[in-house]
Amino acid sequence: MANPPEQVMTTVALGRRVGYSTQQVRDLERLGVIPPAARGSNGYRRYGARHEVAVRAYRAMAAAIGPVPARRMMPTLIDGSVEQAAEWIDDLHADLARERSRVREALRGLDVAVAEADDDFDDADAMSIGELAQALGIRPSALRHWESEGLVHPRRGTASSRSYGSAAITEARVAAALRSGGYGIPAISRILDQVRAHGRTEEVQRILTARLADLAGRSVALLGAAGHLHDLLAARVEVV
Repeated sequence: MANPPEQVMTTVALGRRVGYSTQQVRDLERLGVIPPAARGSNGYRRYGARHEVAVRAYRAMAAAIGPVPARRMMPTLIDGSVEQAAEWIDDLHADLARERSRVREALRGLDVAVAEADDDFDDADAMSIGELAQALGIRPSALRHWESEGLVHPRRGTASSRSYGSAAITEARVAAALRSGGYGIPAISRILDQVRAHGRTEEVQRILTARLADLAGRSVALLGAAGHLHDLLAARVEVV
């Protein structure tokens, strides 16, 4: 028995099915988020199931990682290497896990800083710039930049060597967590000034806790995108 013919949709029909306006559908095609539409004899665009799957995959990805990163990924998900697409998807899950770990480390650092505010820090526990950068998953140049902006205050040794004690480690953890959450240097500086001057950690704890909730929502949204991504990629996976 022959397969039924694929349903053909106009721009308006596709938009209605996925909750986008006609112009948004055209924009997504122009940006390469969905495959180019065929044209009918009347010149109108003709969309099919593949286009609907691509739009739904994009919408789910945008909810998980943001619309701009999702737009950048879609051309590869549609026509690029399946291996590359699968690697990117794996990396998204790993990135969320790493960021969640950084935020939790910043929260723990705050707790330790408050609990040990009057204790002497053992110099043997100090970290070099390379060690701290590796622990935070950032480049040493980021720590140097934060130092120049007054966010982090390492101890300076001979030549250009730096040593990060308890307070500087906490500053760097908080700065890394807030930067990954989209906070700019001035906002981070204001928050850290409050922590240093008054020991007030409530605002940064509130921000970091909210960031953990946001990351959990993104993880769930990425799981929700999995079915659409599977539909988009499965047909291109070589059956062994």
